Amino acid sequence: MMTIRNLQKHFGENTAIDIPDFTINDGDILGLVGNNGAGKTTLFRLMLDLLKADKGDITLTVSPALRPDIPPHPIYIAKSEEWKKHIGAYIDAGFLIDFLTAEEYFSFLGKISGLSQKTVDERLETFTHFTNGEIFGQKKLIRNLSAGNKQKVGIISAFLCRPEVVILDEPFNFLDPTSQNILKRLIAEYSRATGGTVVISSHNLSHTIDICTRIALLEHGHIISDILNNNSDAASELEKYFGTD
Repeated sequence: MMTIRNLQKHFGENTAIDIPDFTINDGDILGLVGNNGAGKTTLFRLMLDLLKADKGDITLTVSPALRPDIPPHPIYIAKSEEWKKHIGAYIDAGFLIDFLTAEEYFSFLGKISGLSQKTVDERLETFTHFTNGEIFGQKKLIRNLSAGNKQKVGIISAFLCRPEVVILDEPFNFLDPTSQNILKRLIAEYSRATGGTVVISSHNLSHTIDICTRIALLEHGHIISDILNNNSDAASELEKYFGTD
C-alpha cells in the first residue's frame, strides 16, 4: 500500500502536485490520467525519490500477505533506500544502461537483486511473446534498439524482480498494436498472480479503461476524481471530461 499525505511540489509559482490524502491499495491496477501538465510524471518522480517534495510525504507499507517475512512498517520514500527492494519502475529511456545488451542488462538487474541467472532466464521466458524475437539473441546494444524495443526492455526490467509495486509512465508509447494488447494481458496477469500493485499513466484512455481497476483523474496537480472502474464504468466519466463523447 502506498499512502500520500499533504504532498506538494511547486516549480516557481506553478503548482505541479497538491494531493492532501490518497491511498493506493494492494492489488490495485491504478491508472493516472490527465492532460499534458496535469502532474502525472511529476507524481511518479516523487514516488521514486527522483524529485524532492516541498511538503508532505509518500509511504510504502508492504502487506504481510505479500511479504510475510517482513514485519509491516511504513517506509518513507524520501527518507530511506528500503523502498527500492519493493518498487519496480520504468519512466523513460534514462532508466536503461544502454551500452549493455538486453541480456547483459537483465543479468545485471538480477545480480544486484540477488537473483540467480537461472531465475532471471526463467522469468524472461514470461516475456517471450512480448519481445517477439526482436530483442534476445540479437547481439545489439540497447542504444541500438528501436524505440519500441527499448520500451519493452524498460517495461520488462520493471517486472523482472517481481516487486510489490510496479510504476510505468506511458507504457504503451512506441509499441505496435499487438504489443500493446500483449502488455495489457501481462499487467493484468501480474497483478492477479502476485497480488501486487501496478500504477500506470497513459494518454490512451481505451487501454487505461480496459485494464485498470481504478482511475485517478489529475488536473493541475490535483486528483479531482478517484473512479472505481468495475466493468469499464469509468468510460462515461472520462469521455465527458476529455470531451470525447
